Amino acid sequence: MRSANNEPHTAIPGAGQREARFNFRRYSPVELWIALVIVVADQVSKAIVRDRFELHDGIPVIPGFFNLTRVHNTGAAFGMLNAVDFPFKTALLSGVAAAALIGLAFFAATLPAVQLLSRVGIALIIGGAAGNLIDRIALGYVTDFVDVYWQNWHFWAFNVADAAITVGVALMILDMLAPRLRPARPGR
Repeated sequence: MRSANNEPHTAIPGAGQREARFNFRRYSPVELWIALVIVVADQVSKAIVRDRFELHDGIPVIPGFFNLTRVHNTGAAFGMLNAVDFPFKTALLSGVAAAALIGLAFFAATLPAVQLLSRVGIALIIGGAAGNLIDRIALGYVTDFVDVYWQNWHFWAFNVADAAITVGVALMILDMLAPRLRPARPGR
């Protein structure tokens, strides 16, 4: 059924405009490549670490500051829930991660092209989240290996996916805080 101006008739006012906002054709090939490169780099680096290091083995890269150390994270971000064990933990965390990925994909589809930093940031986050989700589903844990520390204080071990997520979030925050860096839209 069509309205007087030849647009599809909807029972919900404004529904036609909302549908147009979720346009997956808005993804540019560059954003898809960014996410894919992150997933591949993450999985290759983790495979190398799993092949060359036993659990908790490592080598100093910058003595007193940075080691490569194999760690298994069975918990969530920053090792939360790592020491907690409960039934279906891997399935629950995988489900939450998958739901977050779907939500991120829908959010990314709403971003206008002028929000380049946010679009690149979301691509990094999606690539990183997908890389960690692959580990969690295939292995039951996420392989972390970057160990940054100072004296006896160690930052949480992380990996390429975690770094991509962190940089992606930083780009999105920068885009929100500095909108004047975006090119002006025509007609504004």
